[in-house]
Amino acid sequence: MPVSPPQVGHRQIGTSGIHVSPVAFGSWPIAGMTSLGVNDADSLATIKAAVESGINFIDTAHCYGAHGESEKLIGRAIAEDREQLVIASKGGIHWDQNVVRHYDGRPETLIAQCEQSLDRMKLDTIDLYYLHAPDPNVSVSDSATAFNTLIESGKIRTAGVSNLSLTEIKAFNAVCPISAIQPPFNMLQQEICSEIIPWCLANKVSVINYWPLMKGLLAGKIRRGHPFAAEDKRLTYSIFQGQAFESAQQLLDGLDEIAEKTGHSVAQIVVNWTINQPGITSSLCGGKRPWQIKETAGAMDWQLGSDCLTTITKLIKSLKRN
Repeated sequence: MPVSPPQVGHRQIGTSGIHVSPVAFGSWPIAGMTSLGVNDADSLATIKAAVESGINFIDTAHCYGAHGESEKLIGRAIAEDREQLVIASKGGIHWDQNVVRHYDGRPETLIAQCEQSLDRMKLDTIDLYYLHAPDPNVSVSDSATAFNTLIESGKIRTAGVSNLSLTEIKAFNAVCPISAIQPPFNMLQQEICSEIIPWCLANKVSVINYWPLMKGLLAGKIRRGHPFAAEDKRLTYSIFQGQAFESAQQLLDGLDEIAEKTGHSVAQIVVNWTINQPGITSSLCGGKRPWQIKETAGAMDWQLGSDCLTTITKLIKSLKRN
């Protein structure tokens, strides 16, 4: 596939020649495994809404859905827009018949999963393909050999890694040079700033972060006393409990004031801040309804003023972590 000329505001993934919008559509919610109220009609409409809102970057994975539901929906939704879109997927995790998660970083597995993802999405090539997570029984160096094979065969354009330590990132990169990493990063979780982002900046590797809104917590609508459904999987995350949850609420209290001042929603302020942090090329924003991705797509094409950024920095520094 020829490299499309970049559009205004798009950013290059590493040195790959692939240019993407600073907000990407993250398709985990439409897999229906942890999000409530998911259905195909709304999921397809949400993908379409992302594209119509100026997002050209769609992220998925082999394991998004017990049977690849996310990739199958993407294949249905993007058929007419494929030439304008950048598609990322990931391999190395799968579910068994009892929906138990397994990590498998063997080269033969990664190649087979990539081929299955291509088939699900009706693609000839995946633009960016990640090792989804390390396999404790396979060295990341061995896993990396599969990505060289996939690039040489034309099945992927460039490689990335997700959820790896800096030591593992370096080991993978030594075998197969990467264009991007995909770690968690948001106002409340900035662990990658100490070592990983500096390494990425020095090596021209993009950071495509997930959880900018921390599963909706930073979107501004989950406040103190929020009535979580008993089956809501977010309750299993420590950040939705105790002092961590209260710290998030204190941050949101301050962001409410910035939202009122700027006329942007809290979610847009959080995403705009995120996509303008050093090293961040694009940020994965999920959604299972069109209005959700339309809102976060509205975080592009403007920047917070210096006074707002100063206030946000003070808010983050003032938070209690536990």
